[in-house]
Amino acid sequence: MKAFVALAVAAALCMPAAFAQSESQIQAKVRKALGGSQFKDVQASVQGGIVTLTGSVNLYQAKLNAERKVRHVKGIDAIRDEIQVDGPEIPDSQLQAKLQQAIAYGLLGYVPVAFQTITVQVRNGVVLVGGHAAGPIAADDALAIVQNTKGVKDVIDDLQVDPTSLMDEQIRWAEYRAIYGQPQLNRYAIVPEQPIRIQVANGHVTLLGVVDSQADKNVAGIAANNVPNVFSVTNDLEVAGAPTENSPQ
Repeated sequence: MKAFVALAVAAALCMPAAFAQSESQIQAKVRKALGGSQFKDVQASVQGGIVTLTGSVNLYQAKLNAERKVRHVKGIDAIRDEIQVDGPEIPDSQLQAKLQQAIAYGLLGYVPVAFQTITVQVRNGVVLVGGHAAGPIAADDALAIVQNTKGVKDVIDDLQVDPTSLMDEQIRWAEYRAIYGQPQLNRYAIVPEQPIRIQVANGHVTLLGVVDSQADKNVAGIAANNVPNVFSVTNDLEVAGAPTENSPQ
């Protein structure tokens, strides 16, 4: 019995050393995982299985990369990401315009940009990505553009992915042909940043964007409503220069 007690006491006395050695091993693995040049200003500490990341990076994507790499290290229970994103201080309005343009041109290779109703709002360098993307690939690429843009301090993903059903896809193209086939509307396809945007979800169509006149808005709405198999059309096109609901009277 005395021998058993002695062994138990000895084991208990050895536990702190074993625990410290385990944390030391995890610390070494974390340092190795963060060996890239993009993480040269990132520090990591380990306590009780929790890794705390501090320091700074130049891009928001690098912050995500650091957490992703550390997450693959065995023995970690949780990650506390306190990395700050440095980089240039860009005015919100300038950064927002830059991101909107980058997304518009960056998604040209997939489907008409008119199908992407992705919105961007910037406040103090924090970017809220919202609206709708016509498929998961477009959504991922739009977020990647934002995350890899200098000046972005944080990203809030509120982007919804529209259904990729065959029916919705057929309606998108039918709406595209019907709207841009109108002689007075086809000019809106010239500039990718300013098209009449067509959002389709489960057979319901919403038109978004800014047009030059009420007549253009009306023609687009009529064309959209004439497409077969559409359950409803919501014409949310804005007329340039016209007062909105939030405009002062």
